[in-house]
Amino acid sequence: MSIRRNTTRGTEPTLAVKLEYDIVQIGDLRVTFHRTLRIPDDGRRYPLPPSLGSFPVCRVEDYADRVPATWLEHGGVFLPMYQREAMWLSFDSDRSWRPQALKVAVGMVNAVSGEPWSQRIDDEQDYLVCPPQPWLDGIKSEDGIIRQFVAMPLGMGYTVEGQLTGEERFGGIQLIAFDPKDGVFTEPREQVHLRDRMVDAADAFDTDMADTDSSGSHPATLRQSMRAMSSGRSHRRLDRAGTEMGLGAGGRMEQQIYPDPYGAQTWDTHRFGRVYVHIVNSQLYEDITGRRPPASPISAQTYTEHGYPWFDLYDEHLGDVQGSDILAGVKSVSEIDSEKSFKPQQDETTVAIPDVNVVKYPVAKPTPTNIVRDGDWPK
Repeated sequence: MSIRRNTTRGTEPTLAVKLEYDIVQIGDLRVTFHRTLRIPDDGRRYPLPPSLGSFPVCRVEDYADRVPATWLEHGGVFLPMYQREAMWLSFDSDRSWRPQALKVAVGMVNAVSGEPWSQRIDDEQDYLVCPPQPWLDGIKSEDGIIRQFVAMPLGMGYTVEGQLTGEERFGGIQLIAFDPKDGVFTEPREQVHLRDRMVDAADAFDTDMADTDSSGSHPATLRQSMRAMSSGRSHRRLDRAGTEMGLGAGGRMEQQIYPDPYGAQTWDTHRFGRVYVHIVNSQLYEDITGRRPPASPISAQTYTEHGYPWFDLYDEHLGDVQGSDILAGVKSVSEIDSEKSFKPQQDETTVAIPDVNVVKYPVAKPTPTNIVRDGDWPK
């Protein structure tokens, strides 16, 4: 099903944007929003946590009579998150030989550079190239480090948007993907696909683990099916106050943002698609859709105690975009809690992860023999 496309000052997006099975596809690029463990904000660097299933994603226009009016202006999709729940994004494509450039913003703030939202492609890289970039788990705060995406309500000053702009108007996630220019990439005879951590880690859990509540413990089923509520609910347009979410900064995680191996001139800024991803709390999601959101994930401590895997990549050869000085100054959710003299809202106890529990995957460097480059032509 297609998502309504927006216009920007007379520039009409040309890449189709679709939603299929909770996956947003922009052109050839598929983006999945993963539920995951909230890593401790204890100053340590953690490996990559697993996928505990994907978030359910809905089109705004399918609920046009119930969503907040501002959503209709932005279009796009929406998904539910619990307060202080974590997320990561994965990227893949059937045509992995033909990459796309992708910008990710949180509340209209670029997640790589910390600069305001822009649809330009510049030499100073503030975008991902997918592939080889398989995942993004947070904002690019340091060299080799991201701060985990953590959902917080708008209006409290916790979000990246609120800290850097002084207001929380947008929330959510904004994505824009660009096609390469014609003739730059040619299809190879063979393709090698990177294995990723999108295995449903939830399926690995023992079914006899005890149920607990949503404060950081294990629910009976981590990938809960959506259950329809009573069909007699009256349709009404809902107020956004206190219900929309943005993304703040959580714990520190080892993750590289790979430098563009092709160069900024590779990407066609006239061929792009974009989508606005609204994030709502569980109550608004249920009010809009009549379905309950998935149960809250378990804690990182509980997950690790049961010996389940974390993840890492052999990707040192791909390099890393320099950490953003702007994003380095963003305070974490826990730091703001402390400033507000709030009691700890989640367990920040250090999690000891044995090396044997960290699964490491190789990432292949893009093959230059499949790239057609231009050069200096004689006059």
